[in-house]
Amino acid sequence: MRVLIGCETSGVMRRAFAARGHDVWSCDLLPAEDRSNRHMICDIREVLHLGWDLLAVMHPPCTRLCRSGRRWMSGPGKWTPPKQLPKGRSWPDMRAEFEEGVALFTACWRAPVERVAIENPEMNDLARDRMPADLPKPQMVQPFWFGEPVFKATGLYLRGLAPLSATNRLTPPAPGTEAHKRWSAVHRAPPGPDRWKIRSRTFEGLAAAAADQWGGDARQEAA
Repeated sequence: MRVLIGCETSGVMRRAFAARGHDVWSCDLLPAEDRSNRHMICDIREVLHLGWDLLAVMHPPCTRLCRSGRRWMSGPGKWTPPKQLPKGRSWPDMRAEFEEGVALFTACWRAPVERVAIENPEMNDLARDRMPADLPKPQMVQPFWFGEPVFKATGLYLRGLAPLSATNRLTPPAPGTEAHKRWSAVHRAPPGPDRWKIRSRTFEGLAAAAADQWGGDARQEAA
């Protein structure tokens, strides 16, 4: 299959599909961390039409679309002035980012590709109001379903793809324990320039499951 992994710089998902023999490329506004020559530096919307069989958009900008960012977008009700804004930000700027997030998500969902998966945290009500009418409820998965001792609820919006099945489900530690704190490292990441990388990185267990279940092993099929 020809596979496009959008909004990924780590290369984790790209390498998982490549290891199974697929013709896979990643795309992001930033360079690939592994300096791969199969990474395009551009807006994903510029390459959606290039004849892909599967599109997996792993980390589209979601800060203004997710539930955790809702308080910055509106006060009580919908689209009332927020009680507080991040330091140095204006409400018009925040709303412009919201509109860009909606536009990017919608373009990827409506891409001329048969199989589509878009990763996004649980959306707030303002974002859901703007989503395409045929967008289904997301499949919510956790890294510990795939052998990674980490808490990070991840929504997968799927078209033409089956929900992922757990491959190595771990038993979460009890709340309040040191193990539980370690599993919560993504949410407990300290503020800083690399916080977004820590919070958005794809885990290898999930990538392997996606490559196996959505793509299969192209090498065996060709044999």
